[in-house]
Amino acid sequence: MRAAPGRGGVLRISSIVRDPHSEQPVNTGDPASRLHHTPVLMAQVLRLLDPRPGDTVVDCTAGRGGHAAALAARITGEAAHAVGTTSSAAAPPAGRLLLVDLDADNLAFAAQRVRREVPDVTVETLHASFAGAPEHVKRLGWRADVVLADLGFASTQMDDPARGFSFRADGPLDMRFDRTRGISAAEWLARAGEAEIADVIYHLGEDPYARRIARKLAQSRLRESIDTTTALARLVREAYGPRARTSRVDPATRTFMALRILVNDELASLQSLLRSIEESAAVGGDSWLATGARVGVISFHSLEDRLVKQSFSGLVKRSLAEAVTRKPVTAEESEVRANPRARSAKLRVIRVTHGLASR
Repeated sequence: MRAAPGRGGVLRISSIVRDPHSEQPVNTGDPASRLHHTPVLMAQVLRLLDPRPGDTVVDCTAGRGGHAAALAARITGEAAHAVGTTSSAAAPPAGRLLLVDLDADNLAFAAQRVRREVPDVTVETLHASFAGAPEHVKRLGWRADVVLADLGFASTQMDDPARGFSFRADGPLDMRFDRTRGISAAEWLARAGEAEIADVIYHLGEDPYARRIARKLAQSRLRESIDTTTALARLVREAYGPRARTSRVDPATRTFMALRILVNDELASLQSLLRSIEESAAVGGDSWLATGARVGVISFHSLEDRLVKQSFSGLVKRSLAEAVTRKPVTAEESEVRANPRARSAKLRVIRVTHGLASR
């Protein structure tokens, strides 16, 4: 029987339709692959966000610094020098870059990478959710010309058993991007009621067997704590019963997805960032977004994309922004073959006008 919200109520966040393949880790078997993350839609990001020498860029999800380093090269003129399009007689203006990430290790890695590859760029960092990026830009006294938020997470996070994101290897059931704040997935599972667990798995993972899974977890934790990735995955598969053998994806996929979204409050952070963009576009003048700022968001599931689409469309209808992309931009088949996680990526971009006509 198809599960429904456990208490008959509605979660603050509506249900998600998600491509389960986007959560599958990509591992070539090479140990070095665990240290590598390939940013998605790189060419499209650079073309549509159009970073220019002297620009101020905010990378809301620094990750391993792939997008950030490429953007930094453009705003310092490094890319132009590389192809011989800038005269050596005049030094290009130095750009500024704010890197934001909840994962302290990734943030440090990204900052070090950008400073090494593009030494002329001014780099600031913020260890926080990207919901805090707008206020930090204001504190710095900057106005952003380019804003990018890649809502995926790094392959290095997925492939590290200690982080608890994947059921492919045994590890602590953590799932927090920032392990110094909040509670882990294991702690939440230990405290939550059965109905609450069912609600989360149903709404955030869209698993039709959410109620069955929640019952299994609630009963099992009376005998043993559910504090490892493999323990959780095993219990979910047991809840599925014979269906587990015929499921197109591992039955644990949607439960892991739901818990990760919950633990990191991912959708609330996105909603906060979008509100800040909307408010800045409406205020104009003294706001954190410069007139003409290009704002891009890469989403990986339909609720994220729906939120972005609604926000951006609203700004365009109010003549506060122009649509740079009429439809979401997706990866070419060649990129998907090289980087399967790019299959679910969708990029939307607007240009903030603050109600002024384009020049």
